[in-house]
Amino acid sequence: MHDVKSCEDVFVIRVWLGVVLGMILLMVAVGGITRLTDSGLSMVTWEPILGAWPPVTEADWQHRFDQYRQFPEYQQLRKGMSLEEFKVIFFWEYLHRLLGRLLGLVYAVPLAWFWWRGRIPRWMKLPLLAGLVLGGLQGVMGWYMVKSGLVDNPYVSHYRLAAHLGLAFIVFSYLLWLLLRTWPRSPHEVPASGAARGWVYLLVTLVVVQIVWGAFVAGLNAGFMYNTFPKMQGYWIPPFWNQLEPLWRNAVDNPIAVQWIHRALGTALLVLVLVAWAVLRRDPTVSGDRRGALALFVVLLIGQFWLGVFTLVWMVPLALGVMHQVVACLICGASVYMIHMFRGAGHA
Repeated sequence: MHDVKSCEDVFVIRVWLGVVLGMILLMVAVGGITRLTDSGLSMVTWEPILGAWPPVTEADWQHRFDQYRQFPEYQQLRKGMSLEEFKVIFFWEYLHRLLGRLLGLVYAVPLAWFWWRGRIPRWMKLPLLAGLVLGGLQGVMGWYMVKSGLVDNPYVSHYRLAAHLGLAFIVFSYLLWLLLRTWPRSPHEVPASGAARGWVYLLVTLVVVQIVWGAFVAGLNAGFMYNTFPKMQGYWIPPFWNQLEPLWRNAVDNPIAVQWIHRALGTALLVLVLVAWAVLRRDPTVSGDRRGALALFVVLLIGQFWLGVFTLVWMVPLALGVMHQVVACLICGASVYMIHMFRGAGHA
């Protein structure tokens, strides 16, 4: 297993990365709550160090509220909001940022300690540093997203929201990949067939595309319209899906078309994952842990499909909306695990 020096080193690194992955999932959940409660624009400054200290006195709170009232969200959408109402939305955005800072410490401090003590295997050093850089970029991307809603239009850019959410999933998937590589693979393991690997890469590619369009749905608030299934208010293809010019813009900027694409991709994924399960369970190279990885992916995909349907028809209740986002992150993890199991044998 590369040059990990002892079983204790392996165990400690696995526990550390496991804690980090759990905190990322928590961040994804709190980020979902922040978005669905429209709390994300309540903090109008970015102070990576000083911003960790919350308002304590009434004067502190009034200062924060006065700052908020200078920006379009208050002036256009929340005119007359009370200080007590402001405290509620401020709480979720503050908690989200605080968790981000704590996550950075939980990652960076043990990394420095393990490095100094010589407990990190040589092959992991640069990849773990890259994880630290990705985490820092995620913080910058979060502020870049918030800034887009502090101008004339009091809504964040759905492109920047997609980038912020997507980067969170990338960090989660990347660190999970490093964690999985600490488990040895048998050099005698039978390689997965080309057909099996083809199915895996097809499904994972579609999952990535689906997650991007799910972020567009969230950023455009497209889930709050056409809350019927399987048809959209009686239409298989809704009217006004093509009202933007040039035509391609509808796929990314028109909430009607964006929701339709998310539905269509979700349905296609459901069908394909069932077909893949039916085909691959007959493949002699898909057994044991590989079959377990595929089964986990299939179960999560089916559950996510129906969770998405109920989230839509019940008009995005907070609990379901957050769960839908968290399960999407878990599907990214299941995708990484499946790729890990289906790739070549003999890798650590």
